[in-house]
Amino acid sequence: MHSAPSAPTWDPAQYLRHAGFRSRPFLDLLARVPEPPGAFAGPASAAASAGSATPAGTGSASAASPRTLRIADLGCGPGNVTALLADRWPAARITGFDNSPEMLDRAGKEYAGRTQGGGAMEFRAADLTRWTPEEQAYGLIVSNAALQWVPGHADSFAGWLDGLTPGGVLAFQVPGNFNAPSHALLAELCESPRWRERLARPDRRVNAVLEPAAYLARLTDLGCAADVWETTYLQRLTGEDPVLDWVKGTALRPVLTALDGDAKATEEFMGEYRELLRAAYPPGPYGTVFPFRRIFAVARKEA
Repeated sequence: MHSAPSAPTWDPAQYLRHAGFRSRPFLDLLARVPEPPGAFAGPASAAASAGSATPAGTGSASAASPRTLRIADLGCGPGNVTALLADRWPAARITGFDNSPEMLDRAGKEYAGRTQGGGAMEFRAADLTRWTPEEQAYGLIVSNAALQWVPGHADSFAGWLDGLTPGGVLAFQVPGNFNAPSHALLAELCESPRWRERLARPDRRVNAVLEPAAYLARLTDLGCAADVWETTYLQRLTGEDPVLDWVKGTALRPVLTALDGDAKATEEFMGEYRELLRAAYPPGPYGTVFPFRRIFAVARKEA
C-alpha cells in the first residue's frame, strides 16, 4: 500500500525558465475575456495591445459600473500572469490564491502592492479544493494552468459563479496533454518495478481535466454564456534535454518531492526518464518540437 502523496514542492525559478511559453495560453485566454462589471481597462491593456475587440453585447469599459472591479486569480503561482491582469485592468483589486508557500513568497516579493492605475495586488494562501468566494462578489474569477491539480473542480463552478456579480466572468485554461509521451512515459516509469513502491500512484490530474464538450455542457447548464475551445501549440524548445527541463517545472514536481533527500535515486530516475524523452522528442534542425494541448473556457454569468 502506498502512503498518501505529499503536496509537491514548487520551484518558482524552474517554473519561470519557460515563462514565455507558459504565459502564452493565458494571453490567448485573456484576449477572449469580455469586460466584466466594474472594469476600467487602461490604455495599455492586454486587449488593446493584442488588437482584440470586446464581443458585441458584452459591454465596454466606458459603460462599466463605477464600483471597483475585484478579480480572483486561482492558482496564481509566482504572480507573473497575475500581473498581466493588472496591465489590462489597472484600477482593479486583484487577489492571487495559491497553496504553495514558495510560489506565494515569490509573488508577494515581486508583485504585491499598489498598481500604477490605482488598483492593488495581494496574494493569499488557499486550498482550491475548498476555496469559495468571499461575501463581496468578484467581477472576474480566472485560473491559469492550475485546476488540473484540483480533482472535481467542475463541481465548484456553481459556487464560484455565485460569487460573481451579475454579468461577471469565470475564465480558465488547463492542459489537455496527459496522454502525450511526456506524461505517459512518466506514468509508466513510476509504475515500473524499480519505482513502483516509491512512486506509483494515480495521476489525479488525468481524471481532473474534462474534455472541452464537458466543460461547455457544465457551464451552459449553469446558465452561462460559454465559449470553450482547445489549442495545440507546437512549441520549439531549445537547449539540452529541453522537454525534461520543461517538465521539471510542472509534471515532475510530485516525483522530485517524493525523492527529495535521496540524491542517488533522483539521479537514477532522471537518467531513465531523460533517455525516454530523448527518444520521444528528438531534436531537429530548429529545436525540439513539443506539442502542447490546452483547453480554454470563458463563461459569463447572466446580467
